Amino acid sequence: MPELPEVETIVRDLAGSVPGRGIQEVEVFHADLIEGETPAEFARALQGRRVGAVTRRAKNIVFDLGRGDRLLVNLGMTGRLLVPGRGDPAPTHLGVRMRLTRGRELLYADTRRFGRLWRVDEAGWRDFDGRLGVEPLSDRFTVEHLYEMTRKSRVAVKTWLMDQARVVGVGNIYASEALFRARVDPRRPASEVAREEVERIREAVREVLQEAIDFRGTTFLDYRDASGNRGEFYDRLRVYDRDGQPCTRCNRPLLRVVQANRSTFFCEECQR
Repeated sequence: MPELPEVETIVRDLAGSVPGRGIQEVEVFHADLIEGETPAEFARALQGRRVGAVTRRAKNIVFDLGRGDRLLVNLGMTGRLLVPGRGDPAPTHLGVRMRLTRGRELLYADTRRFGRLWRVDEAGWRDFDGRLGVEPLSDRFTVEHLYEMTRKSRVAVKTWLMDQARVVGVGNIYASEALFRARVDPRRPASEVAREEVERIREAVREVLQEAIDFRGTTFLDYRDASGNRGEFYDRLRVYDRDGQPCTRCNRPLLRVVQANRSTFFCEECQR
């Protein structure tokens, strides 16, 4: 599933080409991608609207439509949001096509169709935003906030870090990577992590997310940016998907365990 760096990369790509363009026509090829209304209602509601700012909240892409209305896109496991160049072929598994003014298109493709597109008004946006946790690259992501929140939870610290109601955008890849950098065992209860360790986790989360953004995300199979290019961070992963390979610090084999039905990668020697 695309995490914060992948979604942020797409948002930055779209911010350079989509804002200011009107939506002339909307075609929905798979009804299950649209949430909260029929494809026909969705298409009618968007036609004629002009796209303002393109931003990100958690792992969601947010298009400002004016008058308090927003279009939200969650990429699910395999979703791709593209602005193709003129003459580029349409992607496979195309789910939604939006024809924009000045000759451009915004395309949503999704192999497994776990992604969703939906509209919210101002009240719906406030409700949606209020159910999400703190943005890890924001000023609100402080040691004090994290330390206070972890005192209340006995779940494993990696599982805690991936809870979108607490901290948004940190998924399986970057939680494993951040905890390795912070030298914290992902299996430890969150409430038992010391304050100085919380400080290291905070810094590691911010560091690894920013590095991944700089390298335009991590591609395993499906993720592509808005131009269809792969992310370049995979070769810089230190633990994720490297079980059995030597730790970059101590040379011992890295381990893989399953937590909350997700794979966790770590070094039992370096992470305590």
